[in-house]
Amino acid sequence: MDALEKVKMIRERLKTAQSRQKSYADVRRRALEFKVGDWVYLKVSPMKGVVRFGKKGKLSPRYVGPYEITRRVGKVAYELGLPKEMELVHPILDRQVKRLRNKEVASVKVLWRNQQVESATWEAEADMQRRYPYLFNSTQA
Repeated sequence: MDALEKVKMIRERLKTAQSRQKSYADVRRRALEFKVGDWVYLKVSPMKGVVRFGKKGKLSPRYVGPYEITRRVGKVAYELGLPKEMELVHPILDRQVKRLRNKEVASVKVLWRNQQVESATWEAEADMQRRYPYLFNSTQA
């Protein structure tokens, strides 16, 4: 019985600690909402060994900007006014549709620029639209 009591006491203490941490987090949490014309920083996902925004490794930036919001696309999605050098991160070069027996598969050709090396690959259009929807707003083929 002594072990069961200790387990019960540990669970109660964990629940108390979790409740305390949640109350601290709830006080600091706030809903972010922006308007057209606001200036925001763009979070970039760090890619190991890729020189994309000027620095490599630990010194690579986590945020770049600031950039102006040009329009609101969705509830939490915004279109930013990016400079010309940012437009070439993932340009779409070409589009093709392959016909299989009972369906069609659309692909887009994407130019990837990593470490001063350029390579073009064919990627599934649906996957690229899901990952990079902003590329398809102005460049419909």
